Amino acid sequence: MATKSKPAAKPAAKPAAKAAAKPAAKKPAPKAKPAAKPAAKKPVVPKGSKYTCSVCGMVVSVDTVCGCVETCDLICCEKQMKLKKA
Repeated sequence: MATKSKPAAKPAAKPAAKAAAKPAAKKPAPKAKPAAKPAAKKPVVPKGSKYTCSVCGMVVSVDTVCGCVETCDLICCEKQMKLKKA
């Protein structure tokens, strides 16, 4: 039984003329800036803050700060509640 064999792949020709014509100019690598340390996240809304609804007057007090996002929107009567000043 005769088996067919594939012809050997030819090596790719390298363009030596381009590399020799232009010498490579080495540029100094830019200095890496030191990484800034992430600041400890403070809760945006501190515990004990109170929000009021401008429509119905309901008051919401913050008992637990979640810290999952930068701001939380509290909605009542289809309007955003406002931070009650002390």
